[in-house]
Amino acid sequence: MKAENNKQGFIPKHDGYRNLISYQKAEIIYDGTVYFTGRFYRKPDRTIDQMVQAARSGKQNIVEASMASATSKETEIKLANVAKASLEELLIDYEDFLRTRNLPVWGIEHHLTARFRELNRTSGATYQTYIKAIENESPEICANSMICLIKIVTYLRAKQIQQLEEDFLEHGGLRERMTKARIESRNKNSGSNG
Repeated sequence: MKAENNKQGFIPKHDGYRNLISYQKAEIIYDGTVYFTGRFYRKPDRTIDQMVQAARSGKQNIVEASMASATSKETEIKLANVAKASLEELLIDYEDFLRTRNLPVWGIEHHLTARFRELNRTSGATYQTYIKAIENESPEICANSMICLIKIVTYLRAKQIQQLEEDFLEHGGLRERMTKARIESRNKNSGSNG
């Protein structure tokens, strides 16, 4: 069997992470966290490194999960969950910032949370889309806007993990696809020889 007969192959298409809304927003979270920690914390406060690392881990594990998707669904699911967990850790840091300064964490009904949901519907959102919130002079608005972004991404990650689990149950992993491709190849070859 020639390679062109199996155009799709058993290795699925991967690496489209830049098109994922969760990746785009995770990049905004990373940039916003670098800004936030530079503005509200002073070296040698370890919180700076911990928050920036959690934001970076959230973003980078989305990339790694996407790249691993071609050959290991197990690794993809694990890394997708690591991205979510890193962002959850970051969320707690922002909530701690607000709590220790006696500032409120916005609830779902807060009028600025509603405004943030409107902003979130903006197609092709970038850091500039959220800059007035992220770099607002009010620390409450800055931290809560980051919390809103993190909640959006962790929600999207949870949905993706669920989708990955369902996809694995339906289609299996690389080994199953390899076996199926090999059986189909044998069947085609034995059919053309008969």
